[in-house]
Amino acid sequence: MQRFASLLRSPFSFLFARSSTEERVAAYVIREHGRGRGLAEILEDRYVQNRLSPQQRLRLLDRPELIQALGDETVEDTRRDLEGART
Repeated sequence: MQRFASLLRSPFSFLFARSSTEERVAAYVIREHGRGRGLAEILEDRYVQNRLSPQQRLRLLDRPELIQALGDETVEDTRRDLEGART
């Protein structure tokens, strides 16, 4: 009943929910970057490729904790590379 009540309060909340898969991949990216690996290299890992679509990988780069851990410039450079590869 609690779940139904919360759905009525915010019926579109599912649009903004993050999946637990994205949470785990974000933690993986931050951890691997902390070990000295480049962001582009990490995003090419099978772990990331098998769990996230290209659109999800781009969305991953919008996460505040990832931007804070990796830096704005690193994320922006990688975002441009990913968007260029899609076209």
